[in-house]
Amino acid sequence: MTDPDPTPARDVIFGAQQERIQQRLDRLDTDLGAYIRDFAYDTVYDRPGLDLKSKELIACALLVSLGSPPELRTHIRGAMNAGATEAEVRGALLMCVPYLGFPRTVAAFEVLRQHLGRADAPAP
Repeated sequence: MTDPDPTPARDVIFGAQQERIQQRLDRLDTDLGAYIRDFAYDTVYDRPGLDLKSKELIACALLVSLGSPPELRTHIRGAMNAGATEAEVRGALLMCVPYLGFPRTVAAFEVLRQHLGRADAPAP
């Protein structure tokens, strides 16, 4: 049975940071902020087919490919908010090596290390 009132993906992904993130986007451009909220999150992320954790792990890999550390940080947090373990996030990032190379993947692991708040973040 489908939950009649599921939690919107952006509520899970952004958690307590949602208002701050939306304000940041709206300061850049209110239309842009609305497009991202309404299309990316309320339409694409909320559609069926994949669970939110899988969507967020894919988003992390795609953001590594784009070289977008601020957005990667948001989606690493989102993946973990959606139930991904540190090991699963590490696995998604490691899948980037053969396709994107070591420099982008190393940069992604630095974002993960910062997110975890550790001086050293060895594999679990």
